[in-house]
Amino acid sequence: MDINHIPVLCDKVINFLKPKSDGIYIDGTVGLGGHSNAILKASAPNGQVFGIDLDTDALTVAKDRLQVFGERFSLINGNFAEMNVLLEKRAIHAVDGILLDLGVSSLQLDAPHRGFSFNHTAPLDMRMNAAHENDAAPETTLTAMQVVNDSTAAVLADIFKRYGEERFAKRIAHRIVSARQHEPITTTTQLAEIVTQSVPKGRFRIHPATRVFQALRIYVNAELENLIAGLDVAATLLKPNGRLCVISFHSLEDRIVKHRFQNWARTCICPPKTPICICEHSPSVEILTKRPVLPDETETQQNPRARSAKLRVTRKL
Repeated sequence: MDINHIPVLCDKVINFLKPKSDGIYIDGTVGLGGHSNAILKASAPNGQVFGIDLDTDALTVAKDRLQVFGERFSLINGNFAEMNVLLEKRAIHAVDGILLDLGVSSLQLDAPHRGFSFNHTAPLDMRMNAAHENDAAPETTLTAMQVVNDSTAAVLADIFKRYGEERFAKRIAHRIVSARQHEPITTTTQLAEIVTQSVPKGRFRIHPATRVFQALRIYVNAELENLIAGLDVAATLLKPNGRLCVISFHSLEDRIVKHRFQNWARTCICPPKTPICICEHSPSVEILTKRPVLPDETETQQNPRARSAKLRVTRKL
C-alpha cells in the first residue's frame, strides 16, 4: 500500500478551503490522510484538523502518517453524518471548514478481503466499517452477500437501477435469482461473472459489473442517506465565512450536492406562481463553484481514479 499517494483535487481543495493558522477543520472522510496532511500544513502552526472515518484500517494508516502533527490532529471513528455529535463530545461546536471526499479509498479498493472490487476473489462484504477479529462489532450488519442472496428480483433490480443507474437491472436481477437457486453467491468474482453473462456481448467502456458493485456498496452503506444528513449537519457546524468542500465521484452524489447547495443559496422560497416575493428569505450560503471543478489532464494521468471526481464548494454567509 502506497501512503504517499496524492489525494484527489488536493491543491484546489486547499485553494477553496483557505486554511488559517487558528482555524478548526473537519476531514469527514479521512481515508489515508492525504487531504488532512495538506490542511494541517496549510494551517500551520496552530490549525486543528479532526479526521473522521468509519474504517478502522484507514484510521490506523492516518494515525501513523500524521502523528508528526501531534495534538493538532485528532482521529474519530464514526460517520460524518453524525459529525456534530462527534465534535460536541470534544467541546467543538463550530468549525472554519469541512471537507467530504466521497470516494472509496485506495485502501478499501485494494484490500481483497473487503469485497469492494471484482478484481480479486473475496467474500461479498462491502461494508465501510467491517470489523476485524479484534475490533468491536461493526455498526453495519448488512452485507452485500445478504442482499444478493436474500432479496427478490424486484428489489435487486430497483437497487441496481436506483443506485447504479444500470440499464440492464432487471435482466441482471433475474439472472442472479436463477443462479443462487443452484448455489449461494458468496464471492466478488462469482457475482461479476453472473453480471457479465447477463448483459449483451460487446465493448464496454467499463467492466459490465461496475455499476452493480457500485449500487450494492451504496445500498449496504446507506451512502446517499448519509450524504444528505452529512450535508445538513455541515451547514449547521460552519462558522460565518466557513467553507464546505465536497468531492463526489458519480452523478447520484453530485446531483444531491448540487441541489442542496442551490437550495441553501436561494434568495426566494415563495411558491412558483407568486407574482411578488413575500417570503423575505435570505440565502444561507454563497456557491463558490458555479460549475463543478474537475481534475486536469495531468492529475488524471497520474491517478486514473481521479477522472470522475467533481468538487463543489460553498461559503456560509
